[in-house]
Amino acid sequence: MLHQYVFVGILALVALLFGPLTIILGILLGPRKPGKVKGSPYECGLETIGDTWVRFRAQYYLYALVFVVFDVESIFLLPWAVAYHKLGLMALVDAAIFILILLLGLVYAWVKKALEWW
Repeated sequence: MLHQYVFVGILALVALLFGPLTIILGILLGPRKPGKVKGSPYECGLETIGDTWVRFRAQYYLYALVFVVFDVESIFLLPWAVAYHKLGLMALVDAAIFILILLLGLVYAWVKKALEWW
């Protein structure tokens, strides 16, 4: 039984060390040729026109957030739909409550005009 935990511990240690180790190796082994072009922000290979730091409207963020919520909803509902015939009536009630909560969130976002693009 203990050997299973040793494997998990080794895997966790490798996962924790992988990120910092690759960064350190990149710094130590990577080429160092700084220049004006490499220090500039990438803009499709063209010179930037105007200020590079542009402020985006908060509505774009809210629109993306609502999209992510409903995208995750579809991921959670897919296994339920596949195993529906084995789950019974209580699973149908649970899924209906889940969808109702998400629809209430959608109505709230709509009332707050978070889904208006312009």
